[in-house]
Amino acid sequence: MKTTLNFIFLILLVSNVFSQQTRKTKLDDLKSAYEIQDSVMIKTRDGAFISAIIVRKKEITVPKPVILQFTIYVSDQRRDLKSLKVAADNDYVGVIAYTRGKRFSPSEIFPYENDGNDAYDVIDWISKQKWCDGRVGMYGGSYNGFTQWAACKKMHPALKTIVPYVANRPGMGLPMENNVFVNPNYEWAFYVGNNKYLDTVAGNDRQRFRKMQWRWWESGVAYKKLDSIDGTPNRLFQRWIKHLSFDEYWQKMAPHKNDFAQINIPILAFDGYYNDSQNSSLYYLRELQKYNTKADSYLIIGPYSHFGAQKGGTAVLNGYKVDADALINTNKITYQWFDYIFKNKPKPEILKDRVNYQVMGANEWRSASSIDKMNNDFLTFYLTNTKSGDFYSLNSKKPAKKGYLSQEVDFADRVNSNNFYYPDSIINEQVDTTNGYVFISDPIKESILVNGSFLGEIKASINKKDMDIGVTLYEVMPDGKYFHLAYFIGRASYAKDIEKRNLLKPDSVELIPFTNTHLVSKQLSKGSRLLITLNVNKNPFSEINYGTGKIVTEESIEDAKEPLKIKWYNDSFVKIPILK
Repeated sequence: MKTTLNFIFLILLVSNVFSQQTRKTKLDDLKSAYEIQDSVMIKTRDGAFISAIIVRKKEITVPKPVILQFTIYVSDQRRDLKSLKVAADNDYVGVIAYTRGKRFSPSEIFPYENDGNDAYDVIDWISKQKWCDGRVGMYGGSYNGFTQWAACKKMHPALKTIVPYVANRPGMGLPMENNVFVNPNYEWAFYVGNNKYLDTVAGNDRQRFRKMQWRWWESGVAYKKLDSIDGTPNRLFQRWIKHLSFDEYWQKMAPHKNDFAQINIPILAFDGYYNDSQNSSLYYLRELQKYNTKADSYLIIGPYSHFGAQKGGTAVLNGYKVDADALINTNKITYQWFDYIFKNKPKPEILKDRVNYQVMGANEWRSASSIDKMNNDFLTFYLTNTKSGDFYSLNSKKPAKKGYLSQEVDFADRVNSNNFYYPDSIINEQVDTTNGYVFISDPIKESILVNGSFLGEIKASINKKDMDIGVTLYEVMPDGKYFHLAYFIGRASYAKDIEKRNLLKPDSVELIPFTNTHLVSKQLSKGSRLLITLNVNKNPFSEINYGTGKIVTEESIEDAKEPLKIKWYNDSFVKIPILK
């Protein structure tokens, strides 16, 4: 046994040495053909330093446009060099700059907070280098998408285009969605904030954080004490939860309201129907269109997840086999776009109009002049109190007689969870009916195209001052399976204004509008039905709103002595966008 272990160790040792030599050889080969500056430090106006890597072809002697990635993710240097090599091979100069505090930057790490100003300074420095022709383009996904929009808060004249994939918008989708704090960014804070590179040990320890969530759920302590349950202080989490509304802290990180009016560069965005942060990414485009009607922006969107959208999709997404034509090459289209902007080459062929979307179930792409023009009608359904088999009826006619459905939520109960809205599986055999209410339409008489973001108004009265609700939209296919289309999760007290909390009046009928749902395009076949689930959010995966009206992150199971009692009124409705 000992001999076998020694032999295995020897093989691993030789393999590791060979691997290191191979990596060194590849790096040496790279350096023979490319000019690589891997330890550049860029000084900002306030005296901080940004660490950067620059790659350009050695034989190039004339200035070139620069393709910039501005990221918090300091990954394996070979991977970053590979992406920079792609830029150089496409006749550009490639630059990766790492956000303040990362890699060789001596500053403390505060995600989101300095990136707009720092991006401006990095672009300014690049534009003055002899190898830059004065033009800069940016691209990248997730956090890298956010930094591009942050760079647009104050436009540098050298910035000529951005290509954000699934861009984050702090305060809008993460670390909270419609003013409800959700948990995924909790562990991310350690992943990017623990050291100058990435804490992959913490970032990959899913069991640690899953156990933490369940221990928090079972203990009933306040949400702000999550890190005491984990046993490790989380300074970034504590920093974020001090800002429950979309306040100045979040607003100043990226363009806000009139900031969008001065964005005058062409933009190409990529997104996915099943991107967790879709409402972040599309927020930018919707606000841009609102404040700048002449904005030169394009969108490519299809059945992609957060990571899938960054590479052009996967053949199977959460159990759903996507249409063959949905699979694209995001990187190839990106460089086609850069060639269009910087070299006067043709626009990418996929861009037929401003919004270009793949229709699930139809195996085709369509286009529209804007997100709003994706649909030309709505199907309006009322959430009635009339039974329809095992569910309640979604009826196109407003009920003649006012009525309601009663629900009671015991927040002290830790056996039952509410509101399973997330599409872990896109196609399901059943939906949860153990709590909340389920509403179903009659079978549709002809095929229809659900296209855009559903919205609605919930009318309810409660015995408390607040609640978090979830609304999920499904197609019930002719075979009886449930196809997850889109969802909404949000806080009632912020329904009318995400910047200011307006508590509900106990035992009064309140109007709770919702619009910030996930966009989708799906061909529904004849005989399908539409189904809505309506519930109160109570589960281990986001903060729990006990309804007292106090700061929600400070509420605990001690605030659960009185159950939440709800009357859901039957003149509540949803509007589902369709394209006729």
